[in-house]
Amino acid sequence: MNINLELYRVFYVVAKIGNITKASQELMISQPAISKSIKNLEEQLGAQLFVRTKRGVILTSEGEIFYSDIKYIMEHIQNSERKFMDVINLESGSIKIGMSNSFRLLKNFLLPYLKEFNKQHPKINIQIIEEYTNETIQKLKDGLLDIAILKLPYNTRKDINIVKSKRIQDCFSVNNSYKELLTEKITLKDISNYPLIGLVKPADSSGYYLEKLTKENNVELKPNIESNNFDSLVELTKAGLGIGYTIKEYIEDEIKNKELFVLNVEPKIPKRYICVATAKNQRLSFTTKKLIEIITKQEKMRGK
Repeated sequence: MNINLELYRVFYVVAKIGNITKASQELMISQPAISKSIKNLEEQLGAQLFVRTKRGVILTSEGEIFYSDIKYIMEHIQNSERKFMDVINLESGSIKIGMSNSFRLLKNFLLPYLKEFNKQHPKINIQIIEEYTNETIQKLKDGLLDIAILKLPYNTRKDINIVKSKRIQDCFSVNNSYKELLTEKITLKDISNYPLIGLVKPADSSGYYLEKLTKENNVELKPNIESNNFDSLVELTKAGLGIGYTIKEYIEDEIKNKELFVLNVEPKIPKRYICVATAKNQRLSFTTKKLIEIITKQEKMRGK
């Protein structure tokens, strides 16, 4: 039996209200159309569903049985519709964001956007998962993350969508115990004569970028001290344990307070990007689209 769901809806409303005139107002269709729908449903079911009275309509015994099932179905549909509309309107739901284990990436890039997102949609649950970059990418491809914040370049393959966002400048920084390096331009080869502090490659794309940079300039630069956390790297550099391979935008406070100084290195290190990454095999949720929209819009306004 092929029943039109609209006939169920008309039956449900009429049975719930017990009055065709009032049901017509709620459904916003004419009374004759309601009567015709009920008649069609009764013919298809082979049973009378309502008895007309002076006060309205009442269910027959067959109608009572049918209504008990239809009531559950229609209320379940209505509840699903409400949940769906909540998601569309960002009144519920969650978003999982993956990023490298760096407070400075959160502070200097993601945090302003999360504040704006939370201001607009305070009911959305935000989960931040901090891990090594390669692990973040794998979880993104596996559908365990909605979005990832990455620093390019990185071998993301063809199954990742990339939206470039903020430009960043890698640099070599030192504390004041290396004052002799601050007076003139130095080369990558000069840096190779000093202890170097860097991030381990699996932890962050900076390690891969440093390796790429040295290969292009035929220089071997291998960190003497490695960390899997950018904040630890900065502290080690501030302590004077070597030359830190850092990101200039991340150490602006240290530069301002003269705790760290950026070396004038030749050749110039090309700028790169922080980007927003999503998996091509995953359909973007409304929450993910909204966060990307906020990031893209605000970065465009900044002219980065």
